[in-house]
Amino acid sequence: MAGDCSVYILLTNTGTLFTKMIKTYTKAPYNHASISFDRTLSELYSFGRKNPHNPLNGGFVKEDIKTGTFSKYPNTTCVIYELQVSEREVEKMQRVLQLFIRRRNKFLYNILGVIGVALKEPVEFSNSYFCSQFVAEILERSGIKLWNKLPALVTPDDFRQSDRLQLIYEGKLSDYEPESKLST
Repeated sequence: MAGDCSVYILLTNTGTLFTKMIKTYTKAPYNHASISFDRTLSELYSFGRKNPHNPLNGGFVKEDIKTGTFSKYPNTTCVIYELQVSEREVEKMQRVLQLFIRRRNKFLYNILGVIGVALKEPVEFSNSYFCSQFVAEILERSGIKLWNKLPALVTPDDFRQSDRLQLIYEGKLSDYEPESKLST
């Protein structure tokens, strides 16, 4: 099942008002999820703020750990997980991702979906996702099922609980050095 390729799941806590509100409910240390196809996180995707200064303008975003929203919150804490996958699974994920990239302006942030997770009731709209729903959707559409639940009910904390993910970094995002591999 697992192969010689990897994808990376980044979970973050920026400490913004929005994440503090979510954290009050979830009690989870990280409340934002992103996916990357390389250890340096140079190709990092999620659903979140399109503009760092406007938390209400959200949707599909290519994130950058050095600029954008993360640079506005230098004390962002994170965990980075590695998921071993096959080359075929990576190809499938990248095809699904290309659909999101091509239609990026059509996607909205699924704020009602976040509330739905809290109520354990999936709220799904076409072209509307929240961060962990998006990452789970990419994995599921590629044949990778980490949980027995709909992507619309997956939380960032679910990634922390998955035994298929291997922790490779925990700490401040600004201190992350992709070259240094944690010993396991």
